[in-house]
Amino acid sequence: MGEFDRESIEQKSGLRKLTTMQLLNFCLGFFGLQFAWQMRIILSGPVTENFGASPFLFGLIWLAGPVTGMVVQPIIGAMSDKTHTKFGRRRPYLMLGAIFAAIALWAFPNSQGIAQIIADKLHTPLPVFGALIVAAIMIWVIDACVNAAQGPYRALIPDNIVPEQHAIANSYLSFAIGLGSVIAAGTAPVLKLLFNYQMSLEAQFVMAALAFLLGMTWTCITFKEKPLEKPQQIVDEKISKQSFWTQLKDFLETSPEVYKICMMQFCTWIGVMCMFIFFTQFAIHIVYAIPDLTVVSDEMKEHYATATVVATNFSSICFAILNLVCFVVSIPIGVLSTKYGNKRVHMISLLIMAVSYLLMSFMTNPGTVMVLMGLAGIGWASILSLPFAMLSEYIKKGSEGSVMGIFNIFIAGPQILVCTLIAWFISHCAMTTPKGLNYHWEYSFVIGAIVLFVAAIITKMIHEKKPE
Repeated sequence: MGEFDRESIEQKSGLRKLTTMQLLNFCLGFFGLQFAWQMRIILSGPVTENFGASPFLFGLIWLAGPVTGMVVQPIIGAMSDKTHTKFGRRRPYLMLGAIFAAIALWAFPNSQGIAQIIADKLHTPLPVFGALIVAAIMIWVIDACVNAAQGPYRALIPDNIVPEQHAIANSYLSFAIGLGSVIAAGTAPVLKLLFNYQMSLEAQFVMAALAFLLGMTWTCITFKEKPLEKPQQIVDEKISKQSFWTQLKDFLETSPEVYKICMMQFCTWIGVMCMFIFFTQFAIHIVYAIPDLTVVSDEMKEHYATATVVATNFSSICFAILNLVCFVVSIPIGVLSTKYGNKRVHMISLLIMAVSYLLMSFMTNPGTVMVLMGLAGIGWASILSLPFAMLSEYIKKGSEGSVMGIFNIFIAGPQILVCTLIAWFISHCAMTTPKGLNYHWEYSFVIGAIVLFVAAIITKMIHEKKPE
């Protein structure tokens, strides 16, 4: 296609072909979003365990992410499809999500003080689990706001960017996720290593709040949405009146390949969340052999305080390595998928991640665990971009936000299984060690490896749609 023809088509459709600098600018808000999300992933375990959360309670608190994802993203996605303001369709949701998430990120590590203030105002003693209840509420607010911003952000791609750039645009979001996660996870360990300064949990969450708020503000100011034409301002009347379940059924019936993509995504995210939810606890209790601290005395907690900080920093370094690899390979993965197809590249990436999980479940050497987390980063980079690129070929015009919200069910649903069934399973796999009670946190990686292998098999069965 000639340059004149391309420009003519872009003018008629209103879609744009972005330069490299424009793609980098576009993904800056996602950098801030992931910065905040990564801090929540790494540090929510130590914070809630300090407030008395057992493995099962910890899993239940993690339900905030999938439940809000299943409820908030489809609703916000559908609302953003029908929103028409001078500020845009998607940007109001990005900005409001960032503001409320920033407040909750500050409040989460300060839950003990907030609970005490509430108790003082009510002139009642502080309940035993008062701080844990406040922390759980803040987690729910953070996750709801992240989900409120994430779906509309993804919908900006089919809204505004030419179809042949969908895979590379999603890869740039993967690039931003990797970079944001590396900086979020690596800041505290690097400061400790270079300057012997240990950032407090409170300071790390404030840093995450600022990154989310400033990054999203920049995107909302600099990225202009395509103006809506009058017939597209409101999604088709028939679609808007459909129930959620009818929309879900119609979405799955769009093509047999959509159903396969959703099942692949479902299995993939069981595997992903086995790592995200349990890795920090795995690092603390298996790699560094620190016993469970939820039922010990304050003196014992104090005894293991330094070791817990070291183990938490190790977990942060591992997540930084995971996301550094994601950052490095995300754009090459987009280029390779353009050349060899999304399906082939994604299947190989999932297999690499599955093997790294399986090996990790047998390892307690910190150096080996770091290397395996790096290998898992290849799969993580692919997961963040290629399923969305495959799905975007089947999205009907005007339903981008709704589709991204519905597709998120196959990300959030698996998390519920991990937060409940797998957390319950681990809580029933206690072991007695010379140091005290502990749990088999490594079992989560065995389960994760199995479902990632299944996801790779499903990916092999997908017949990829050829771009027009």
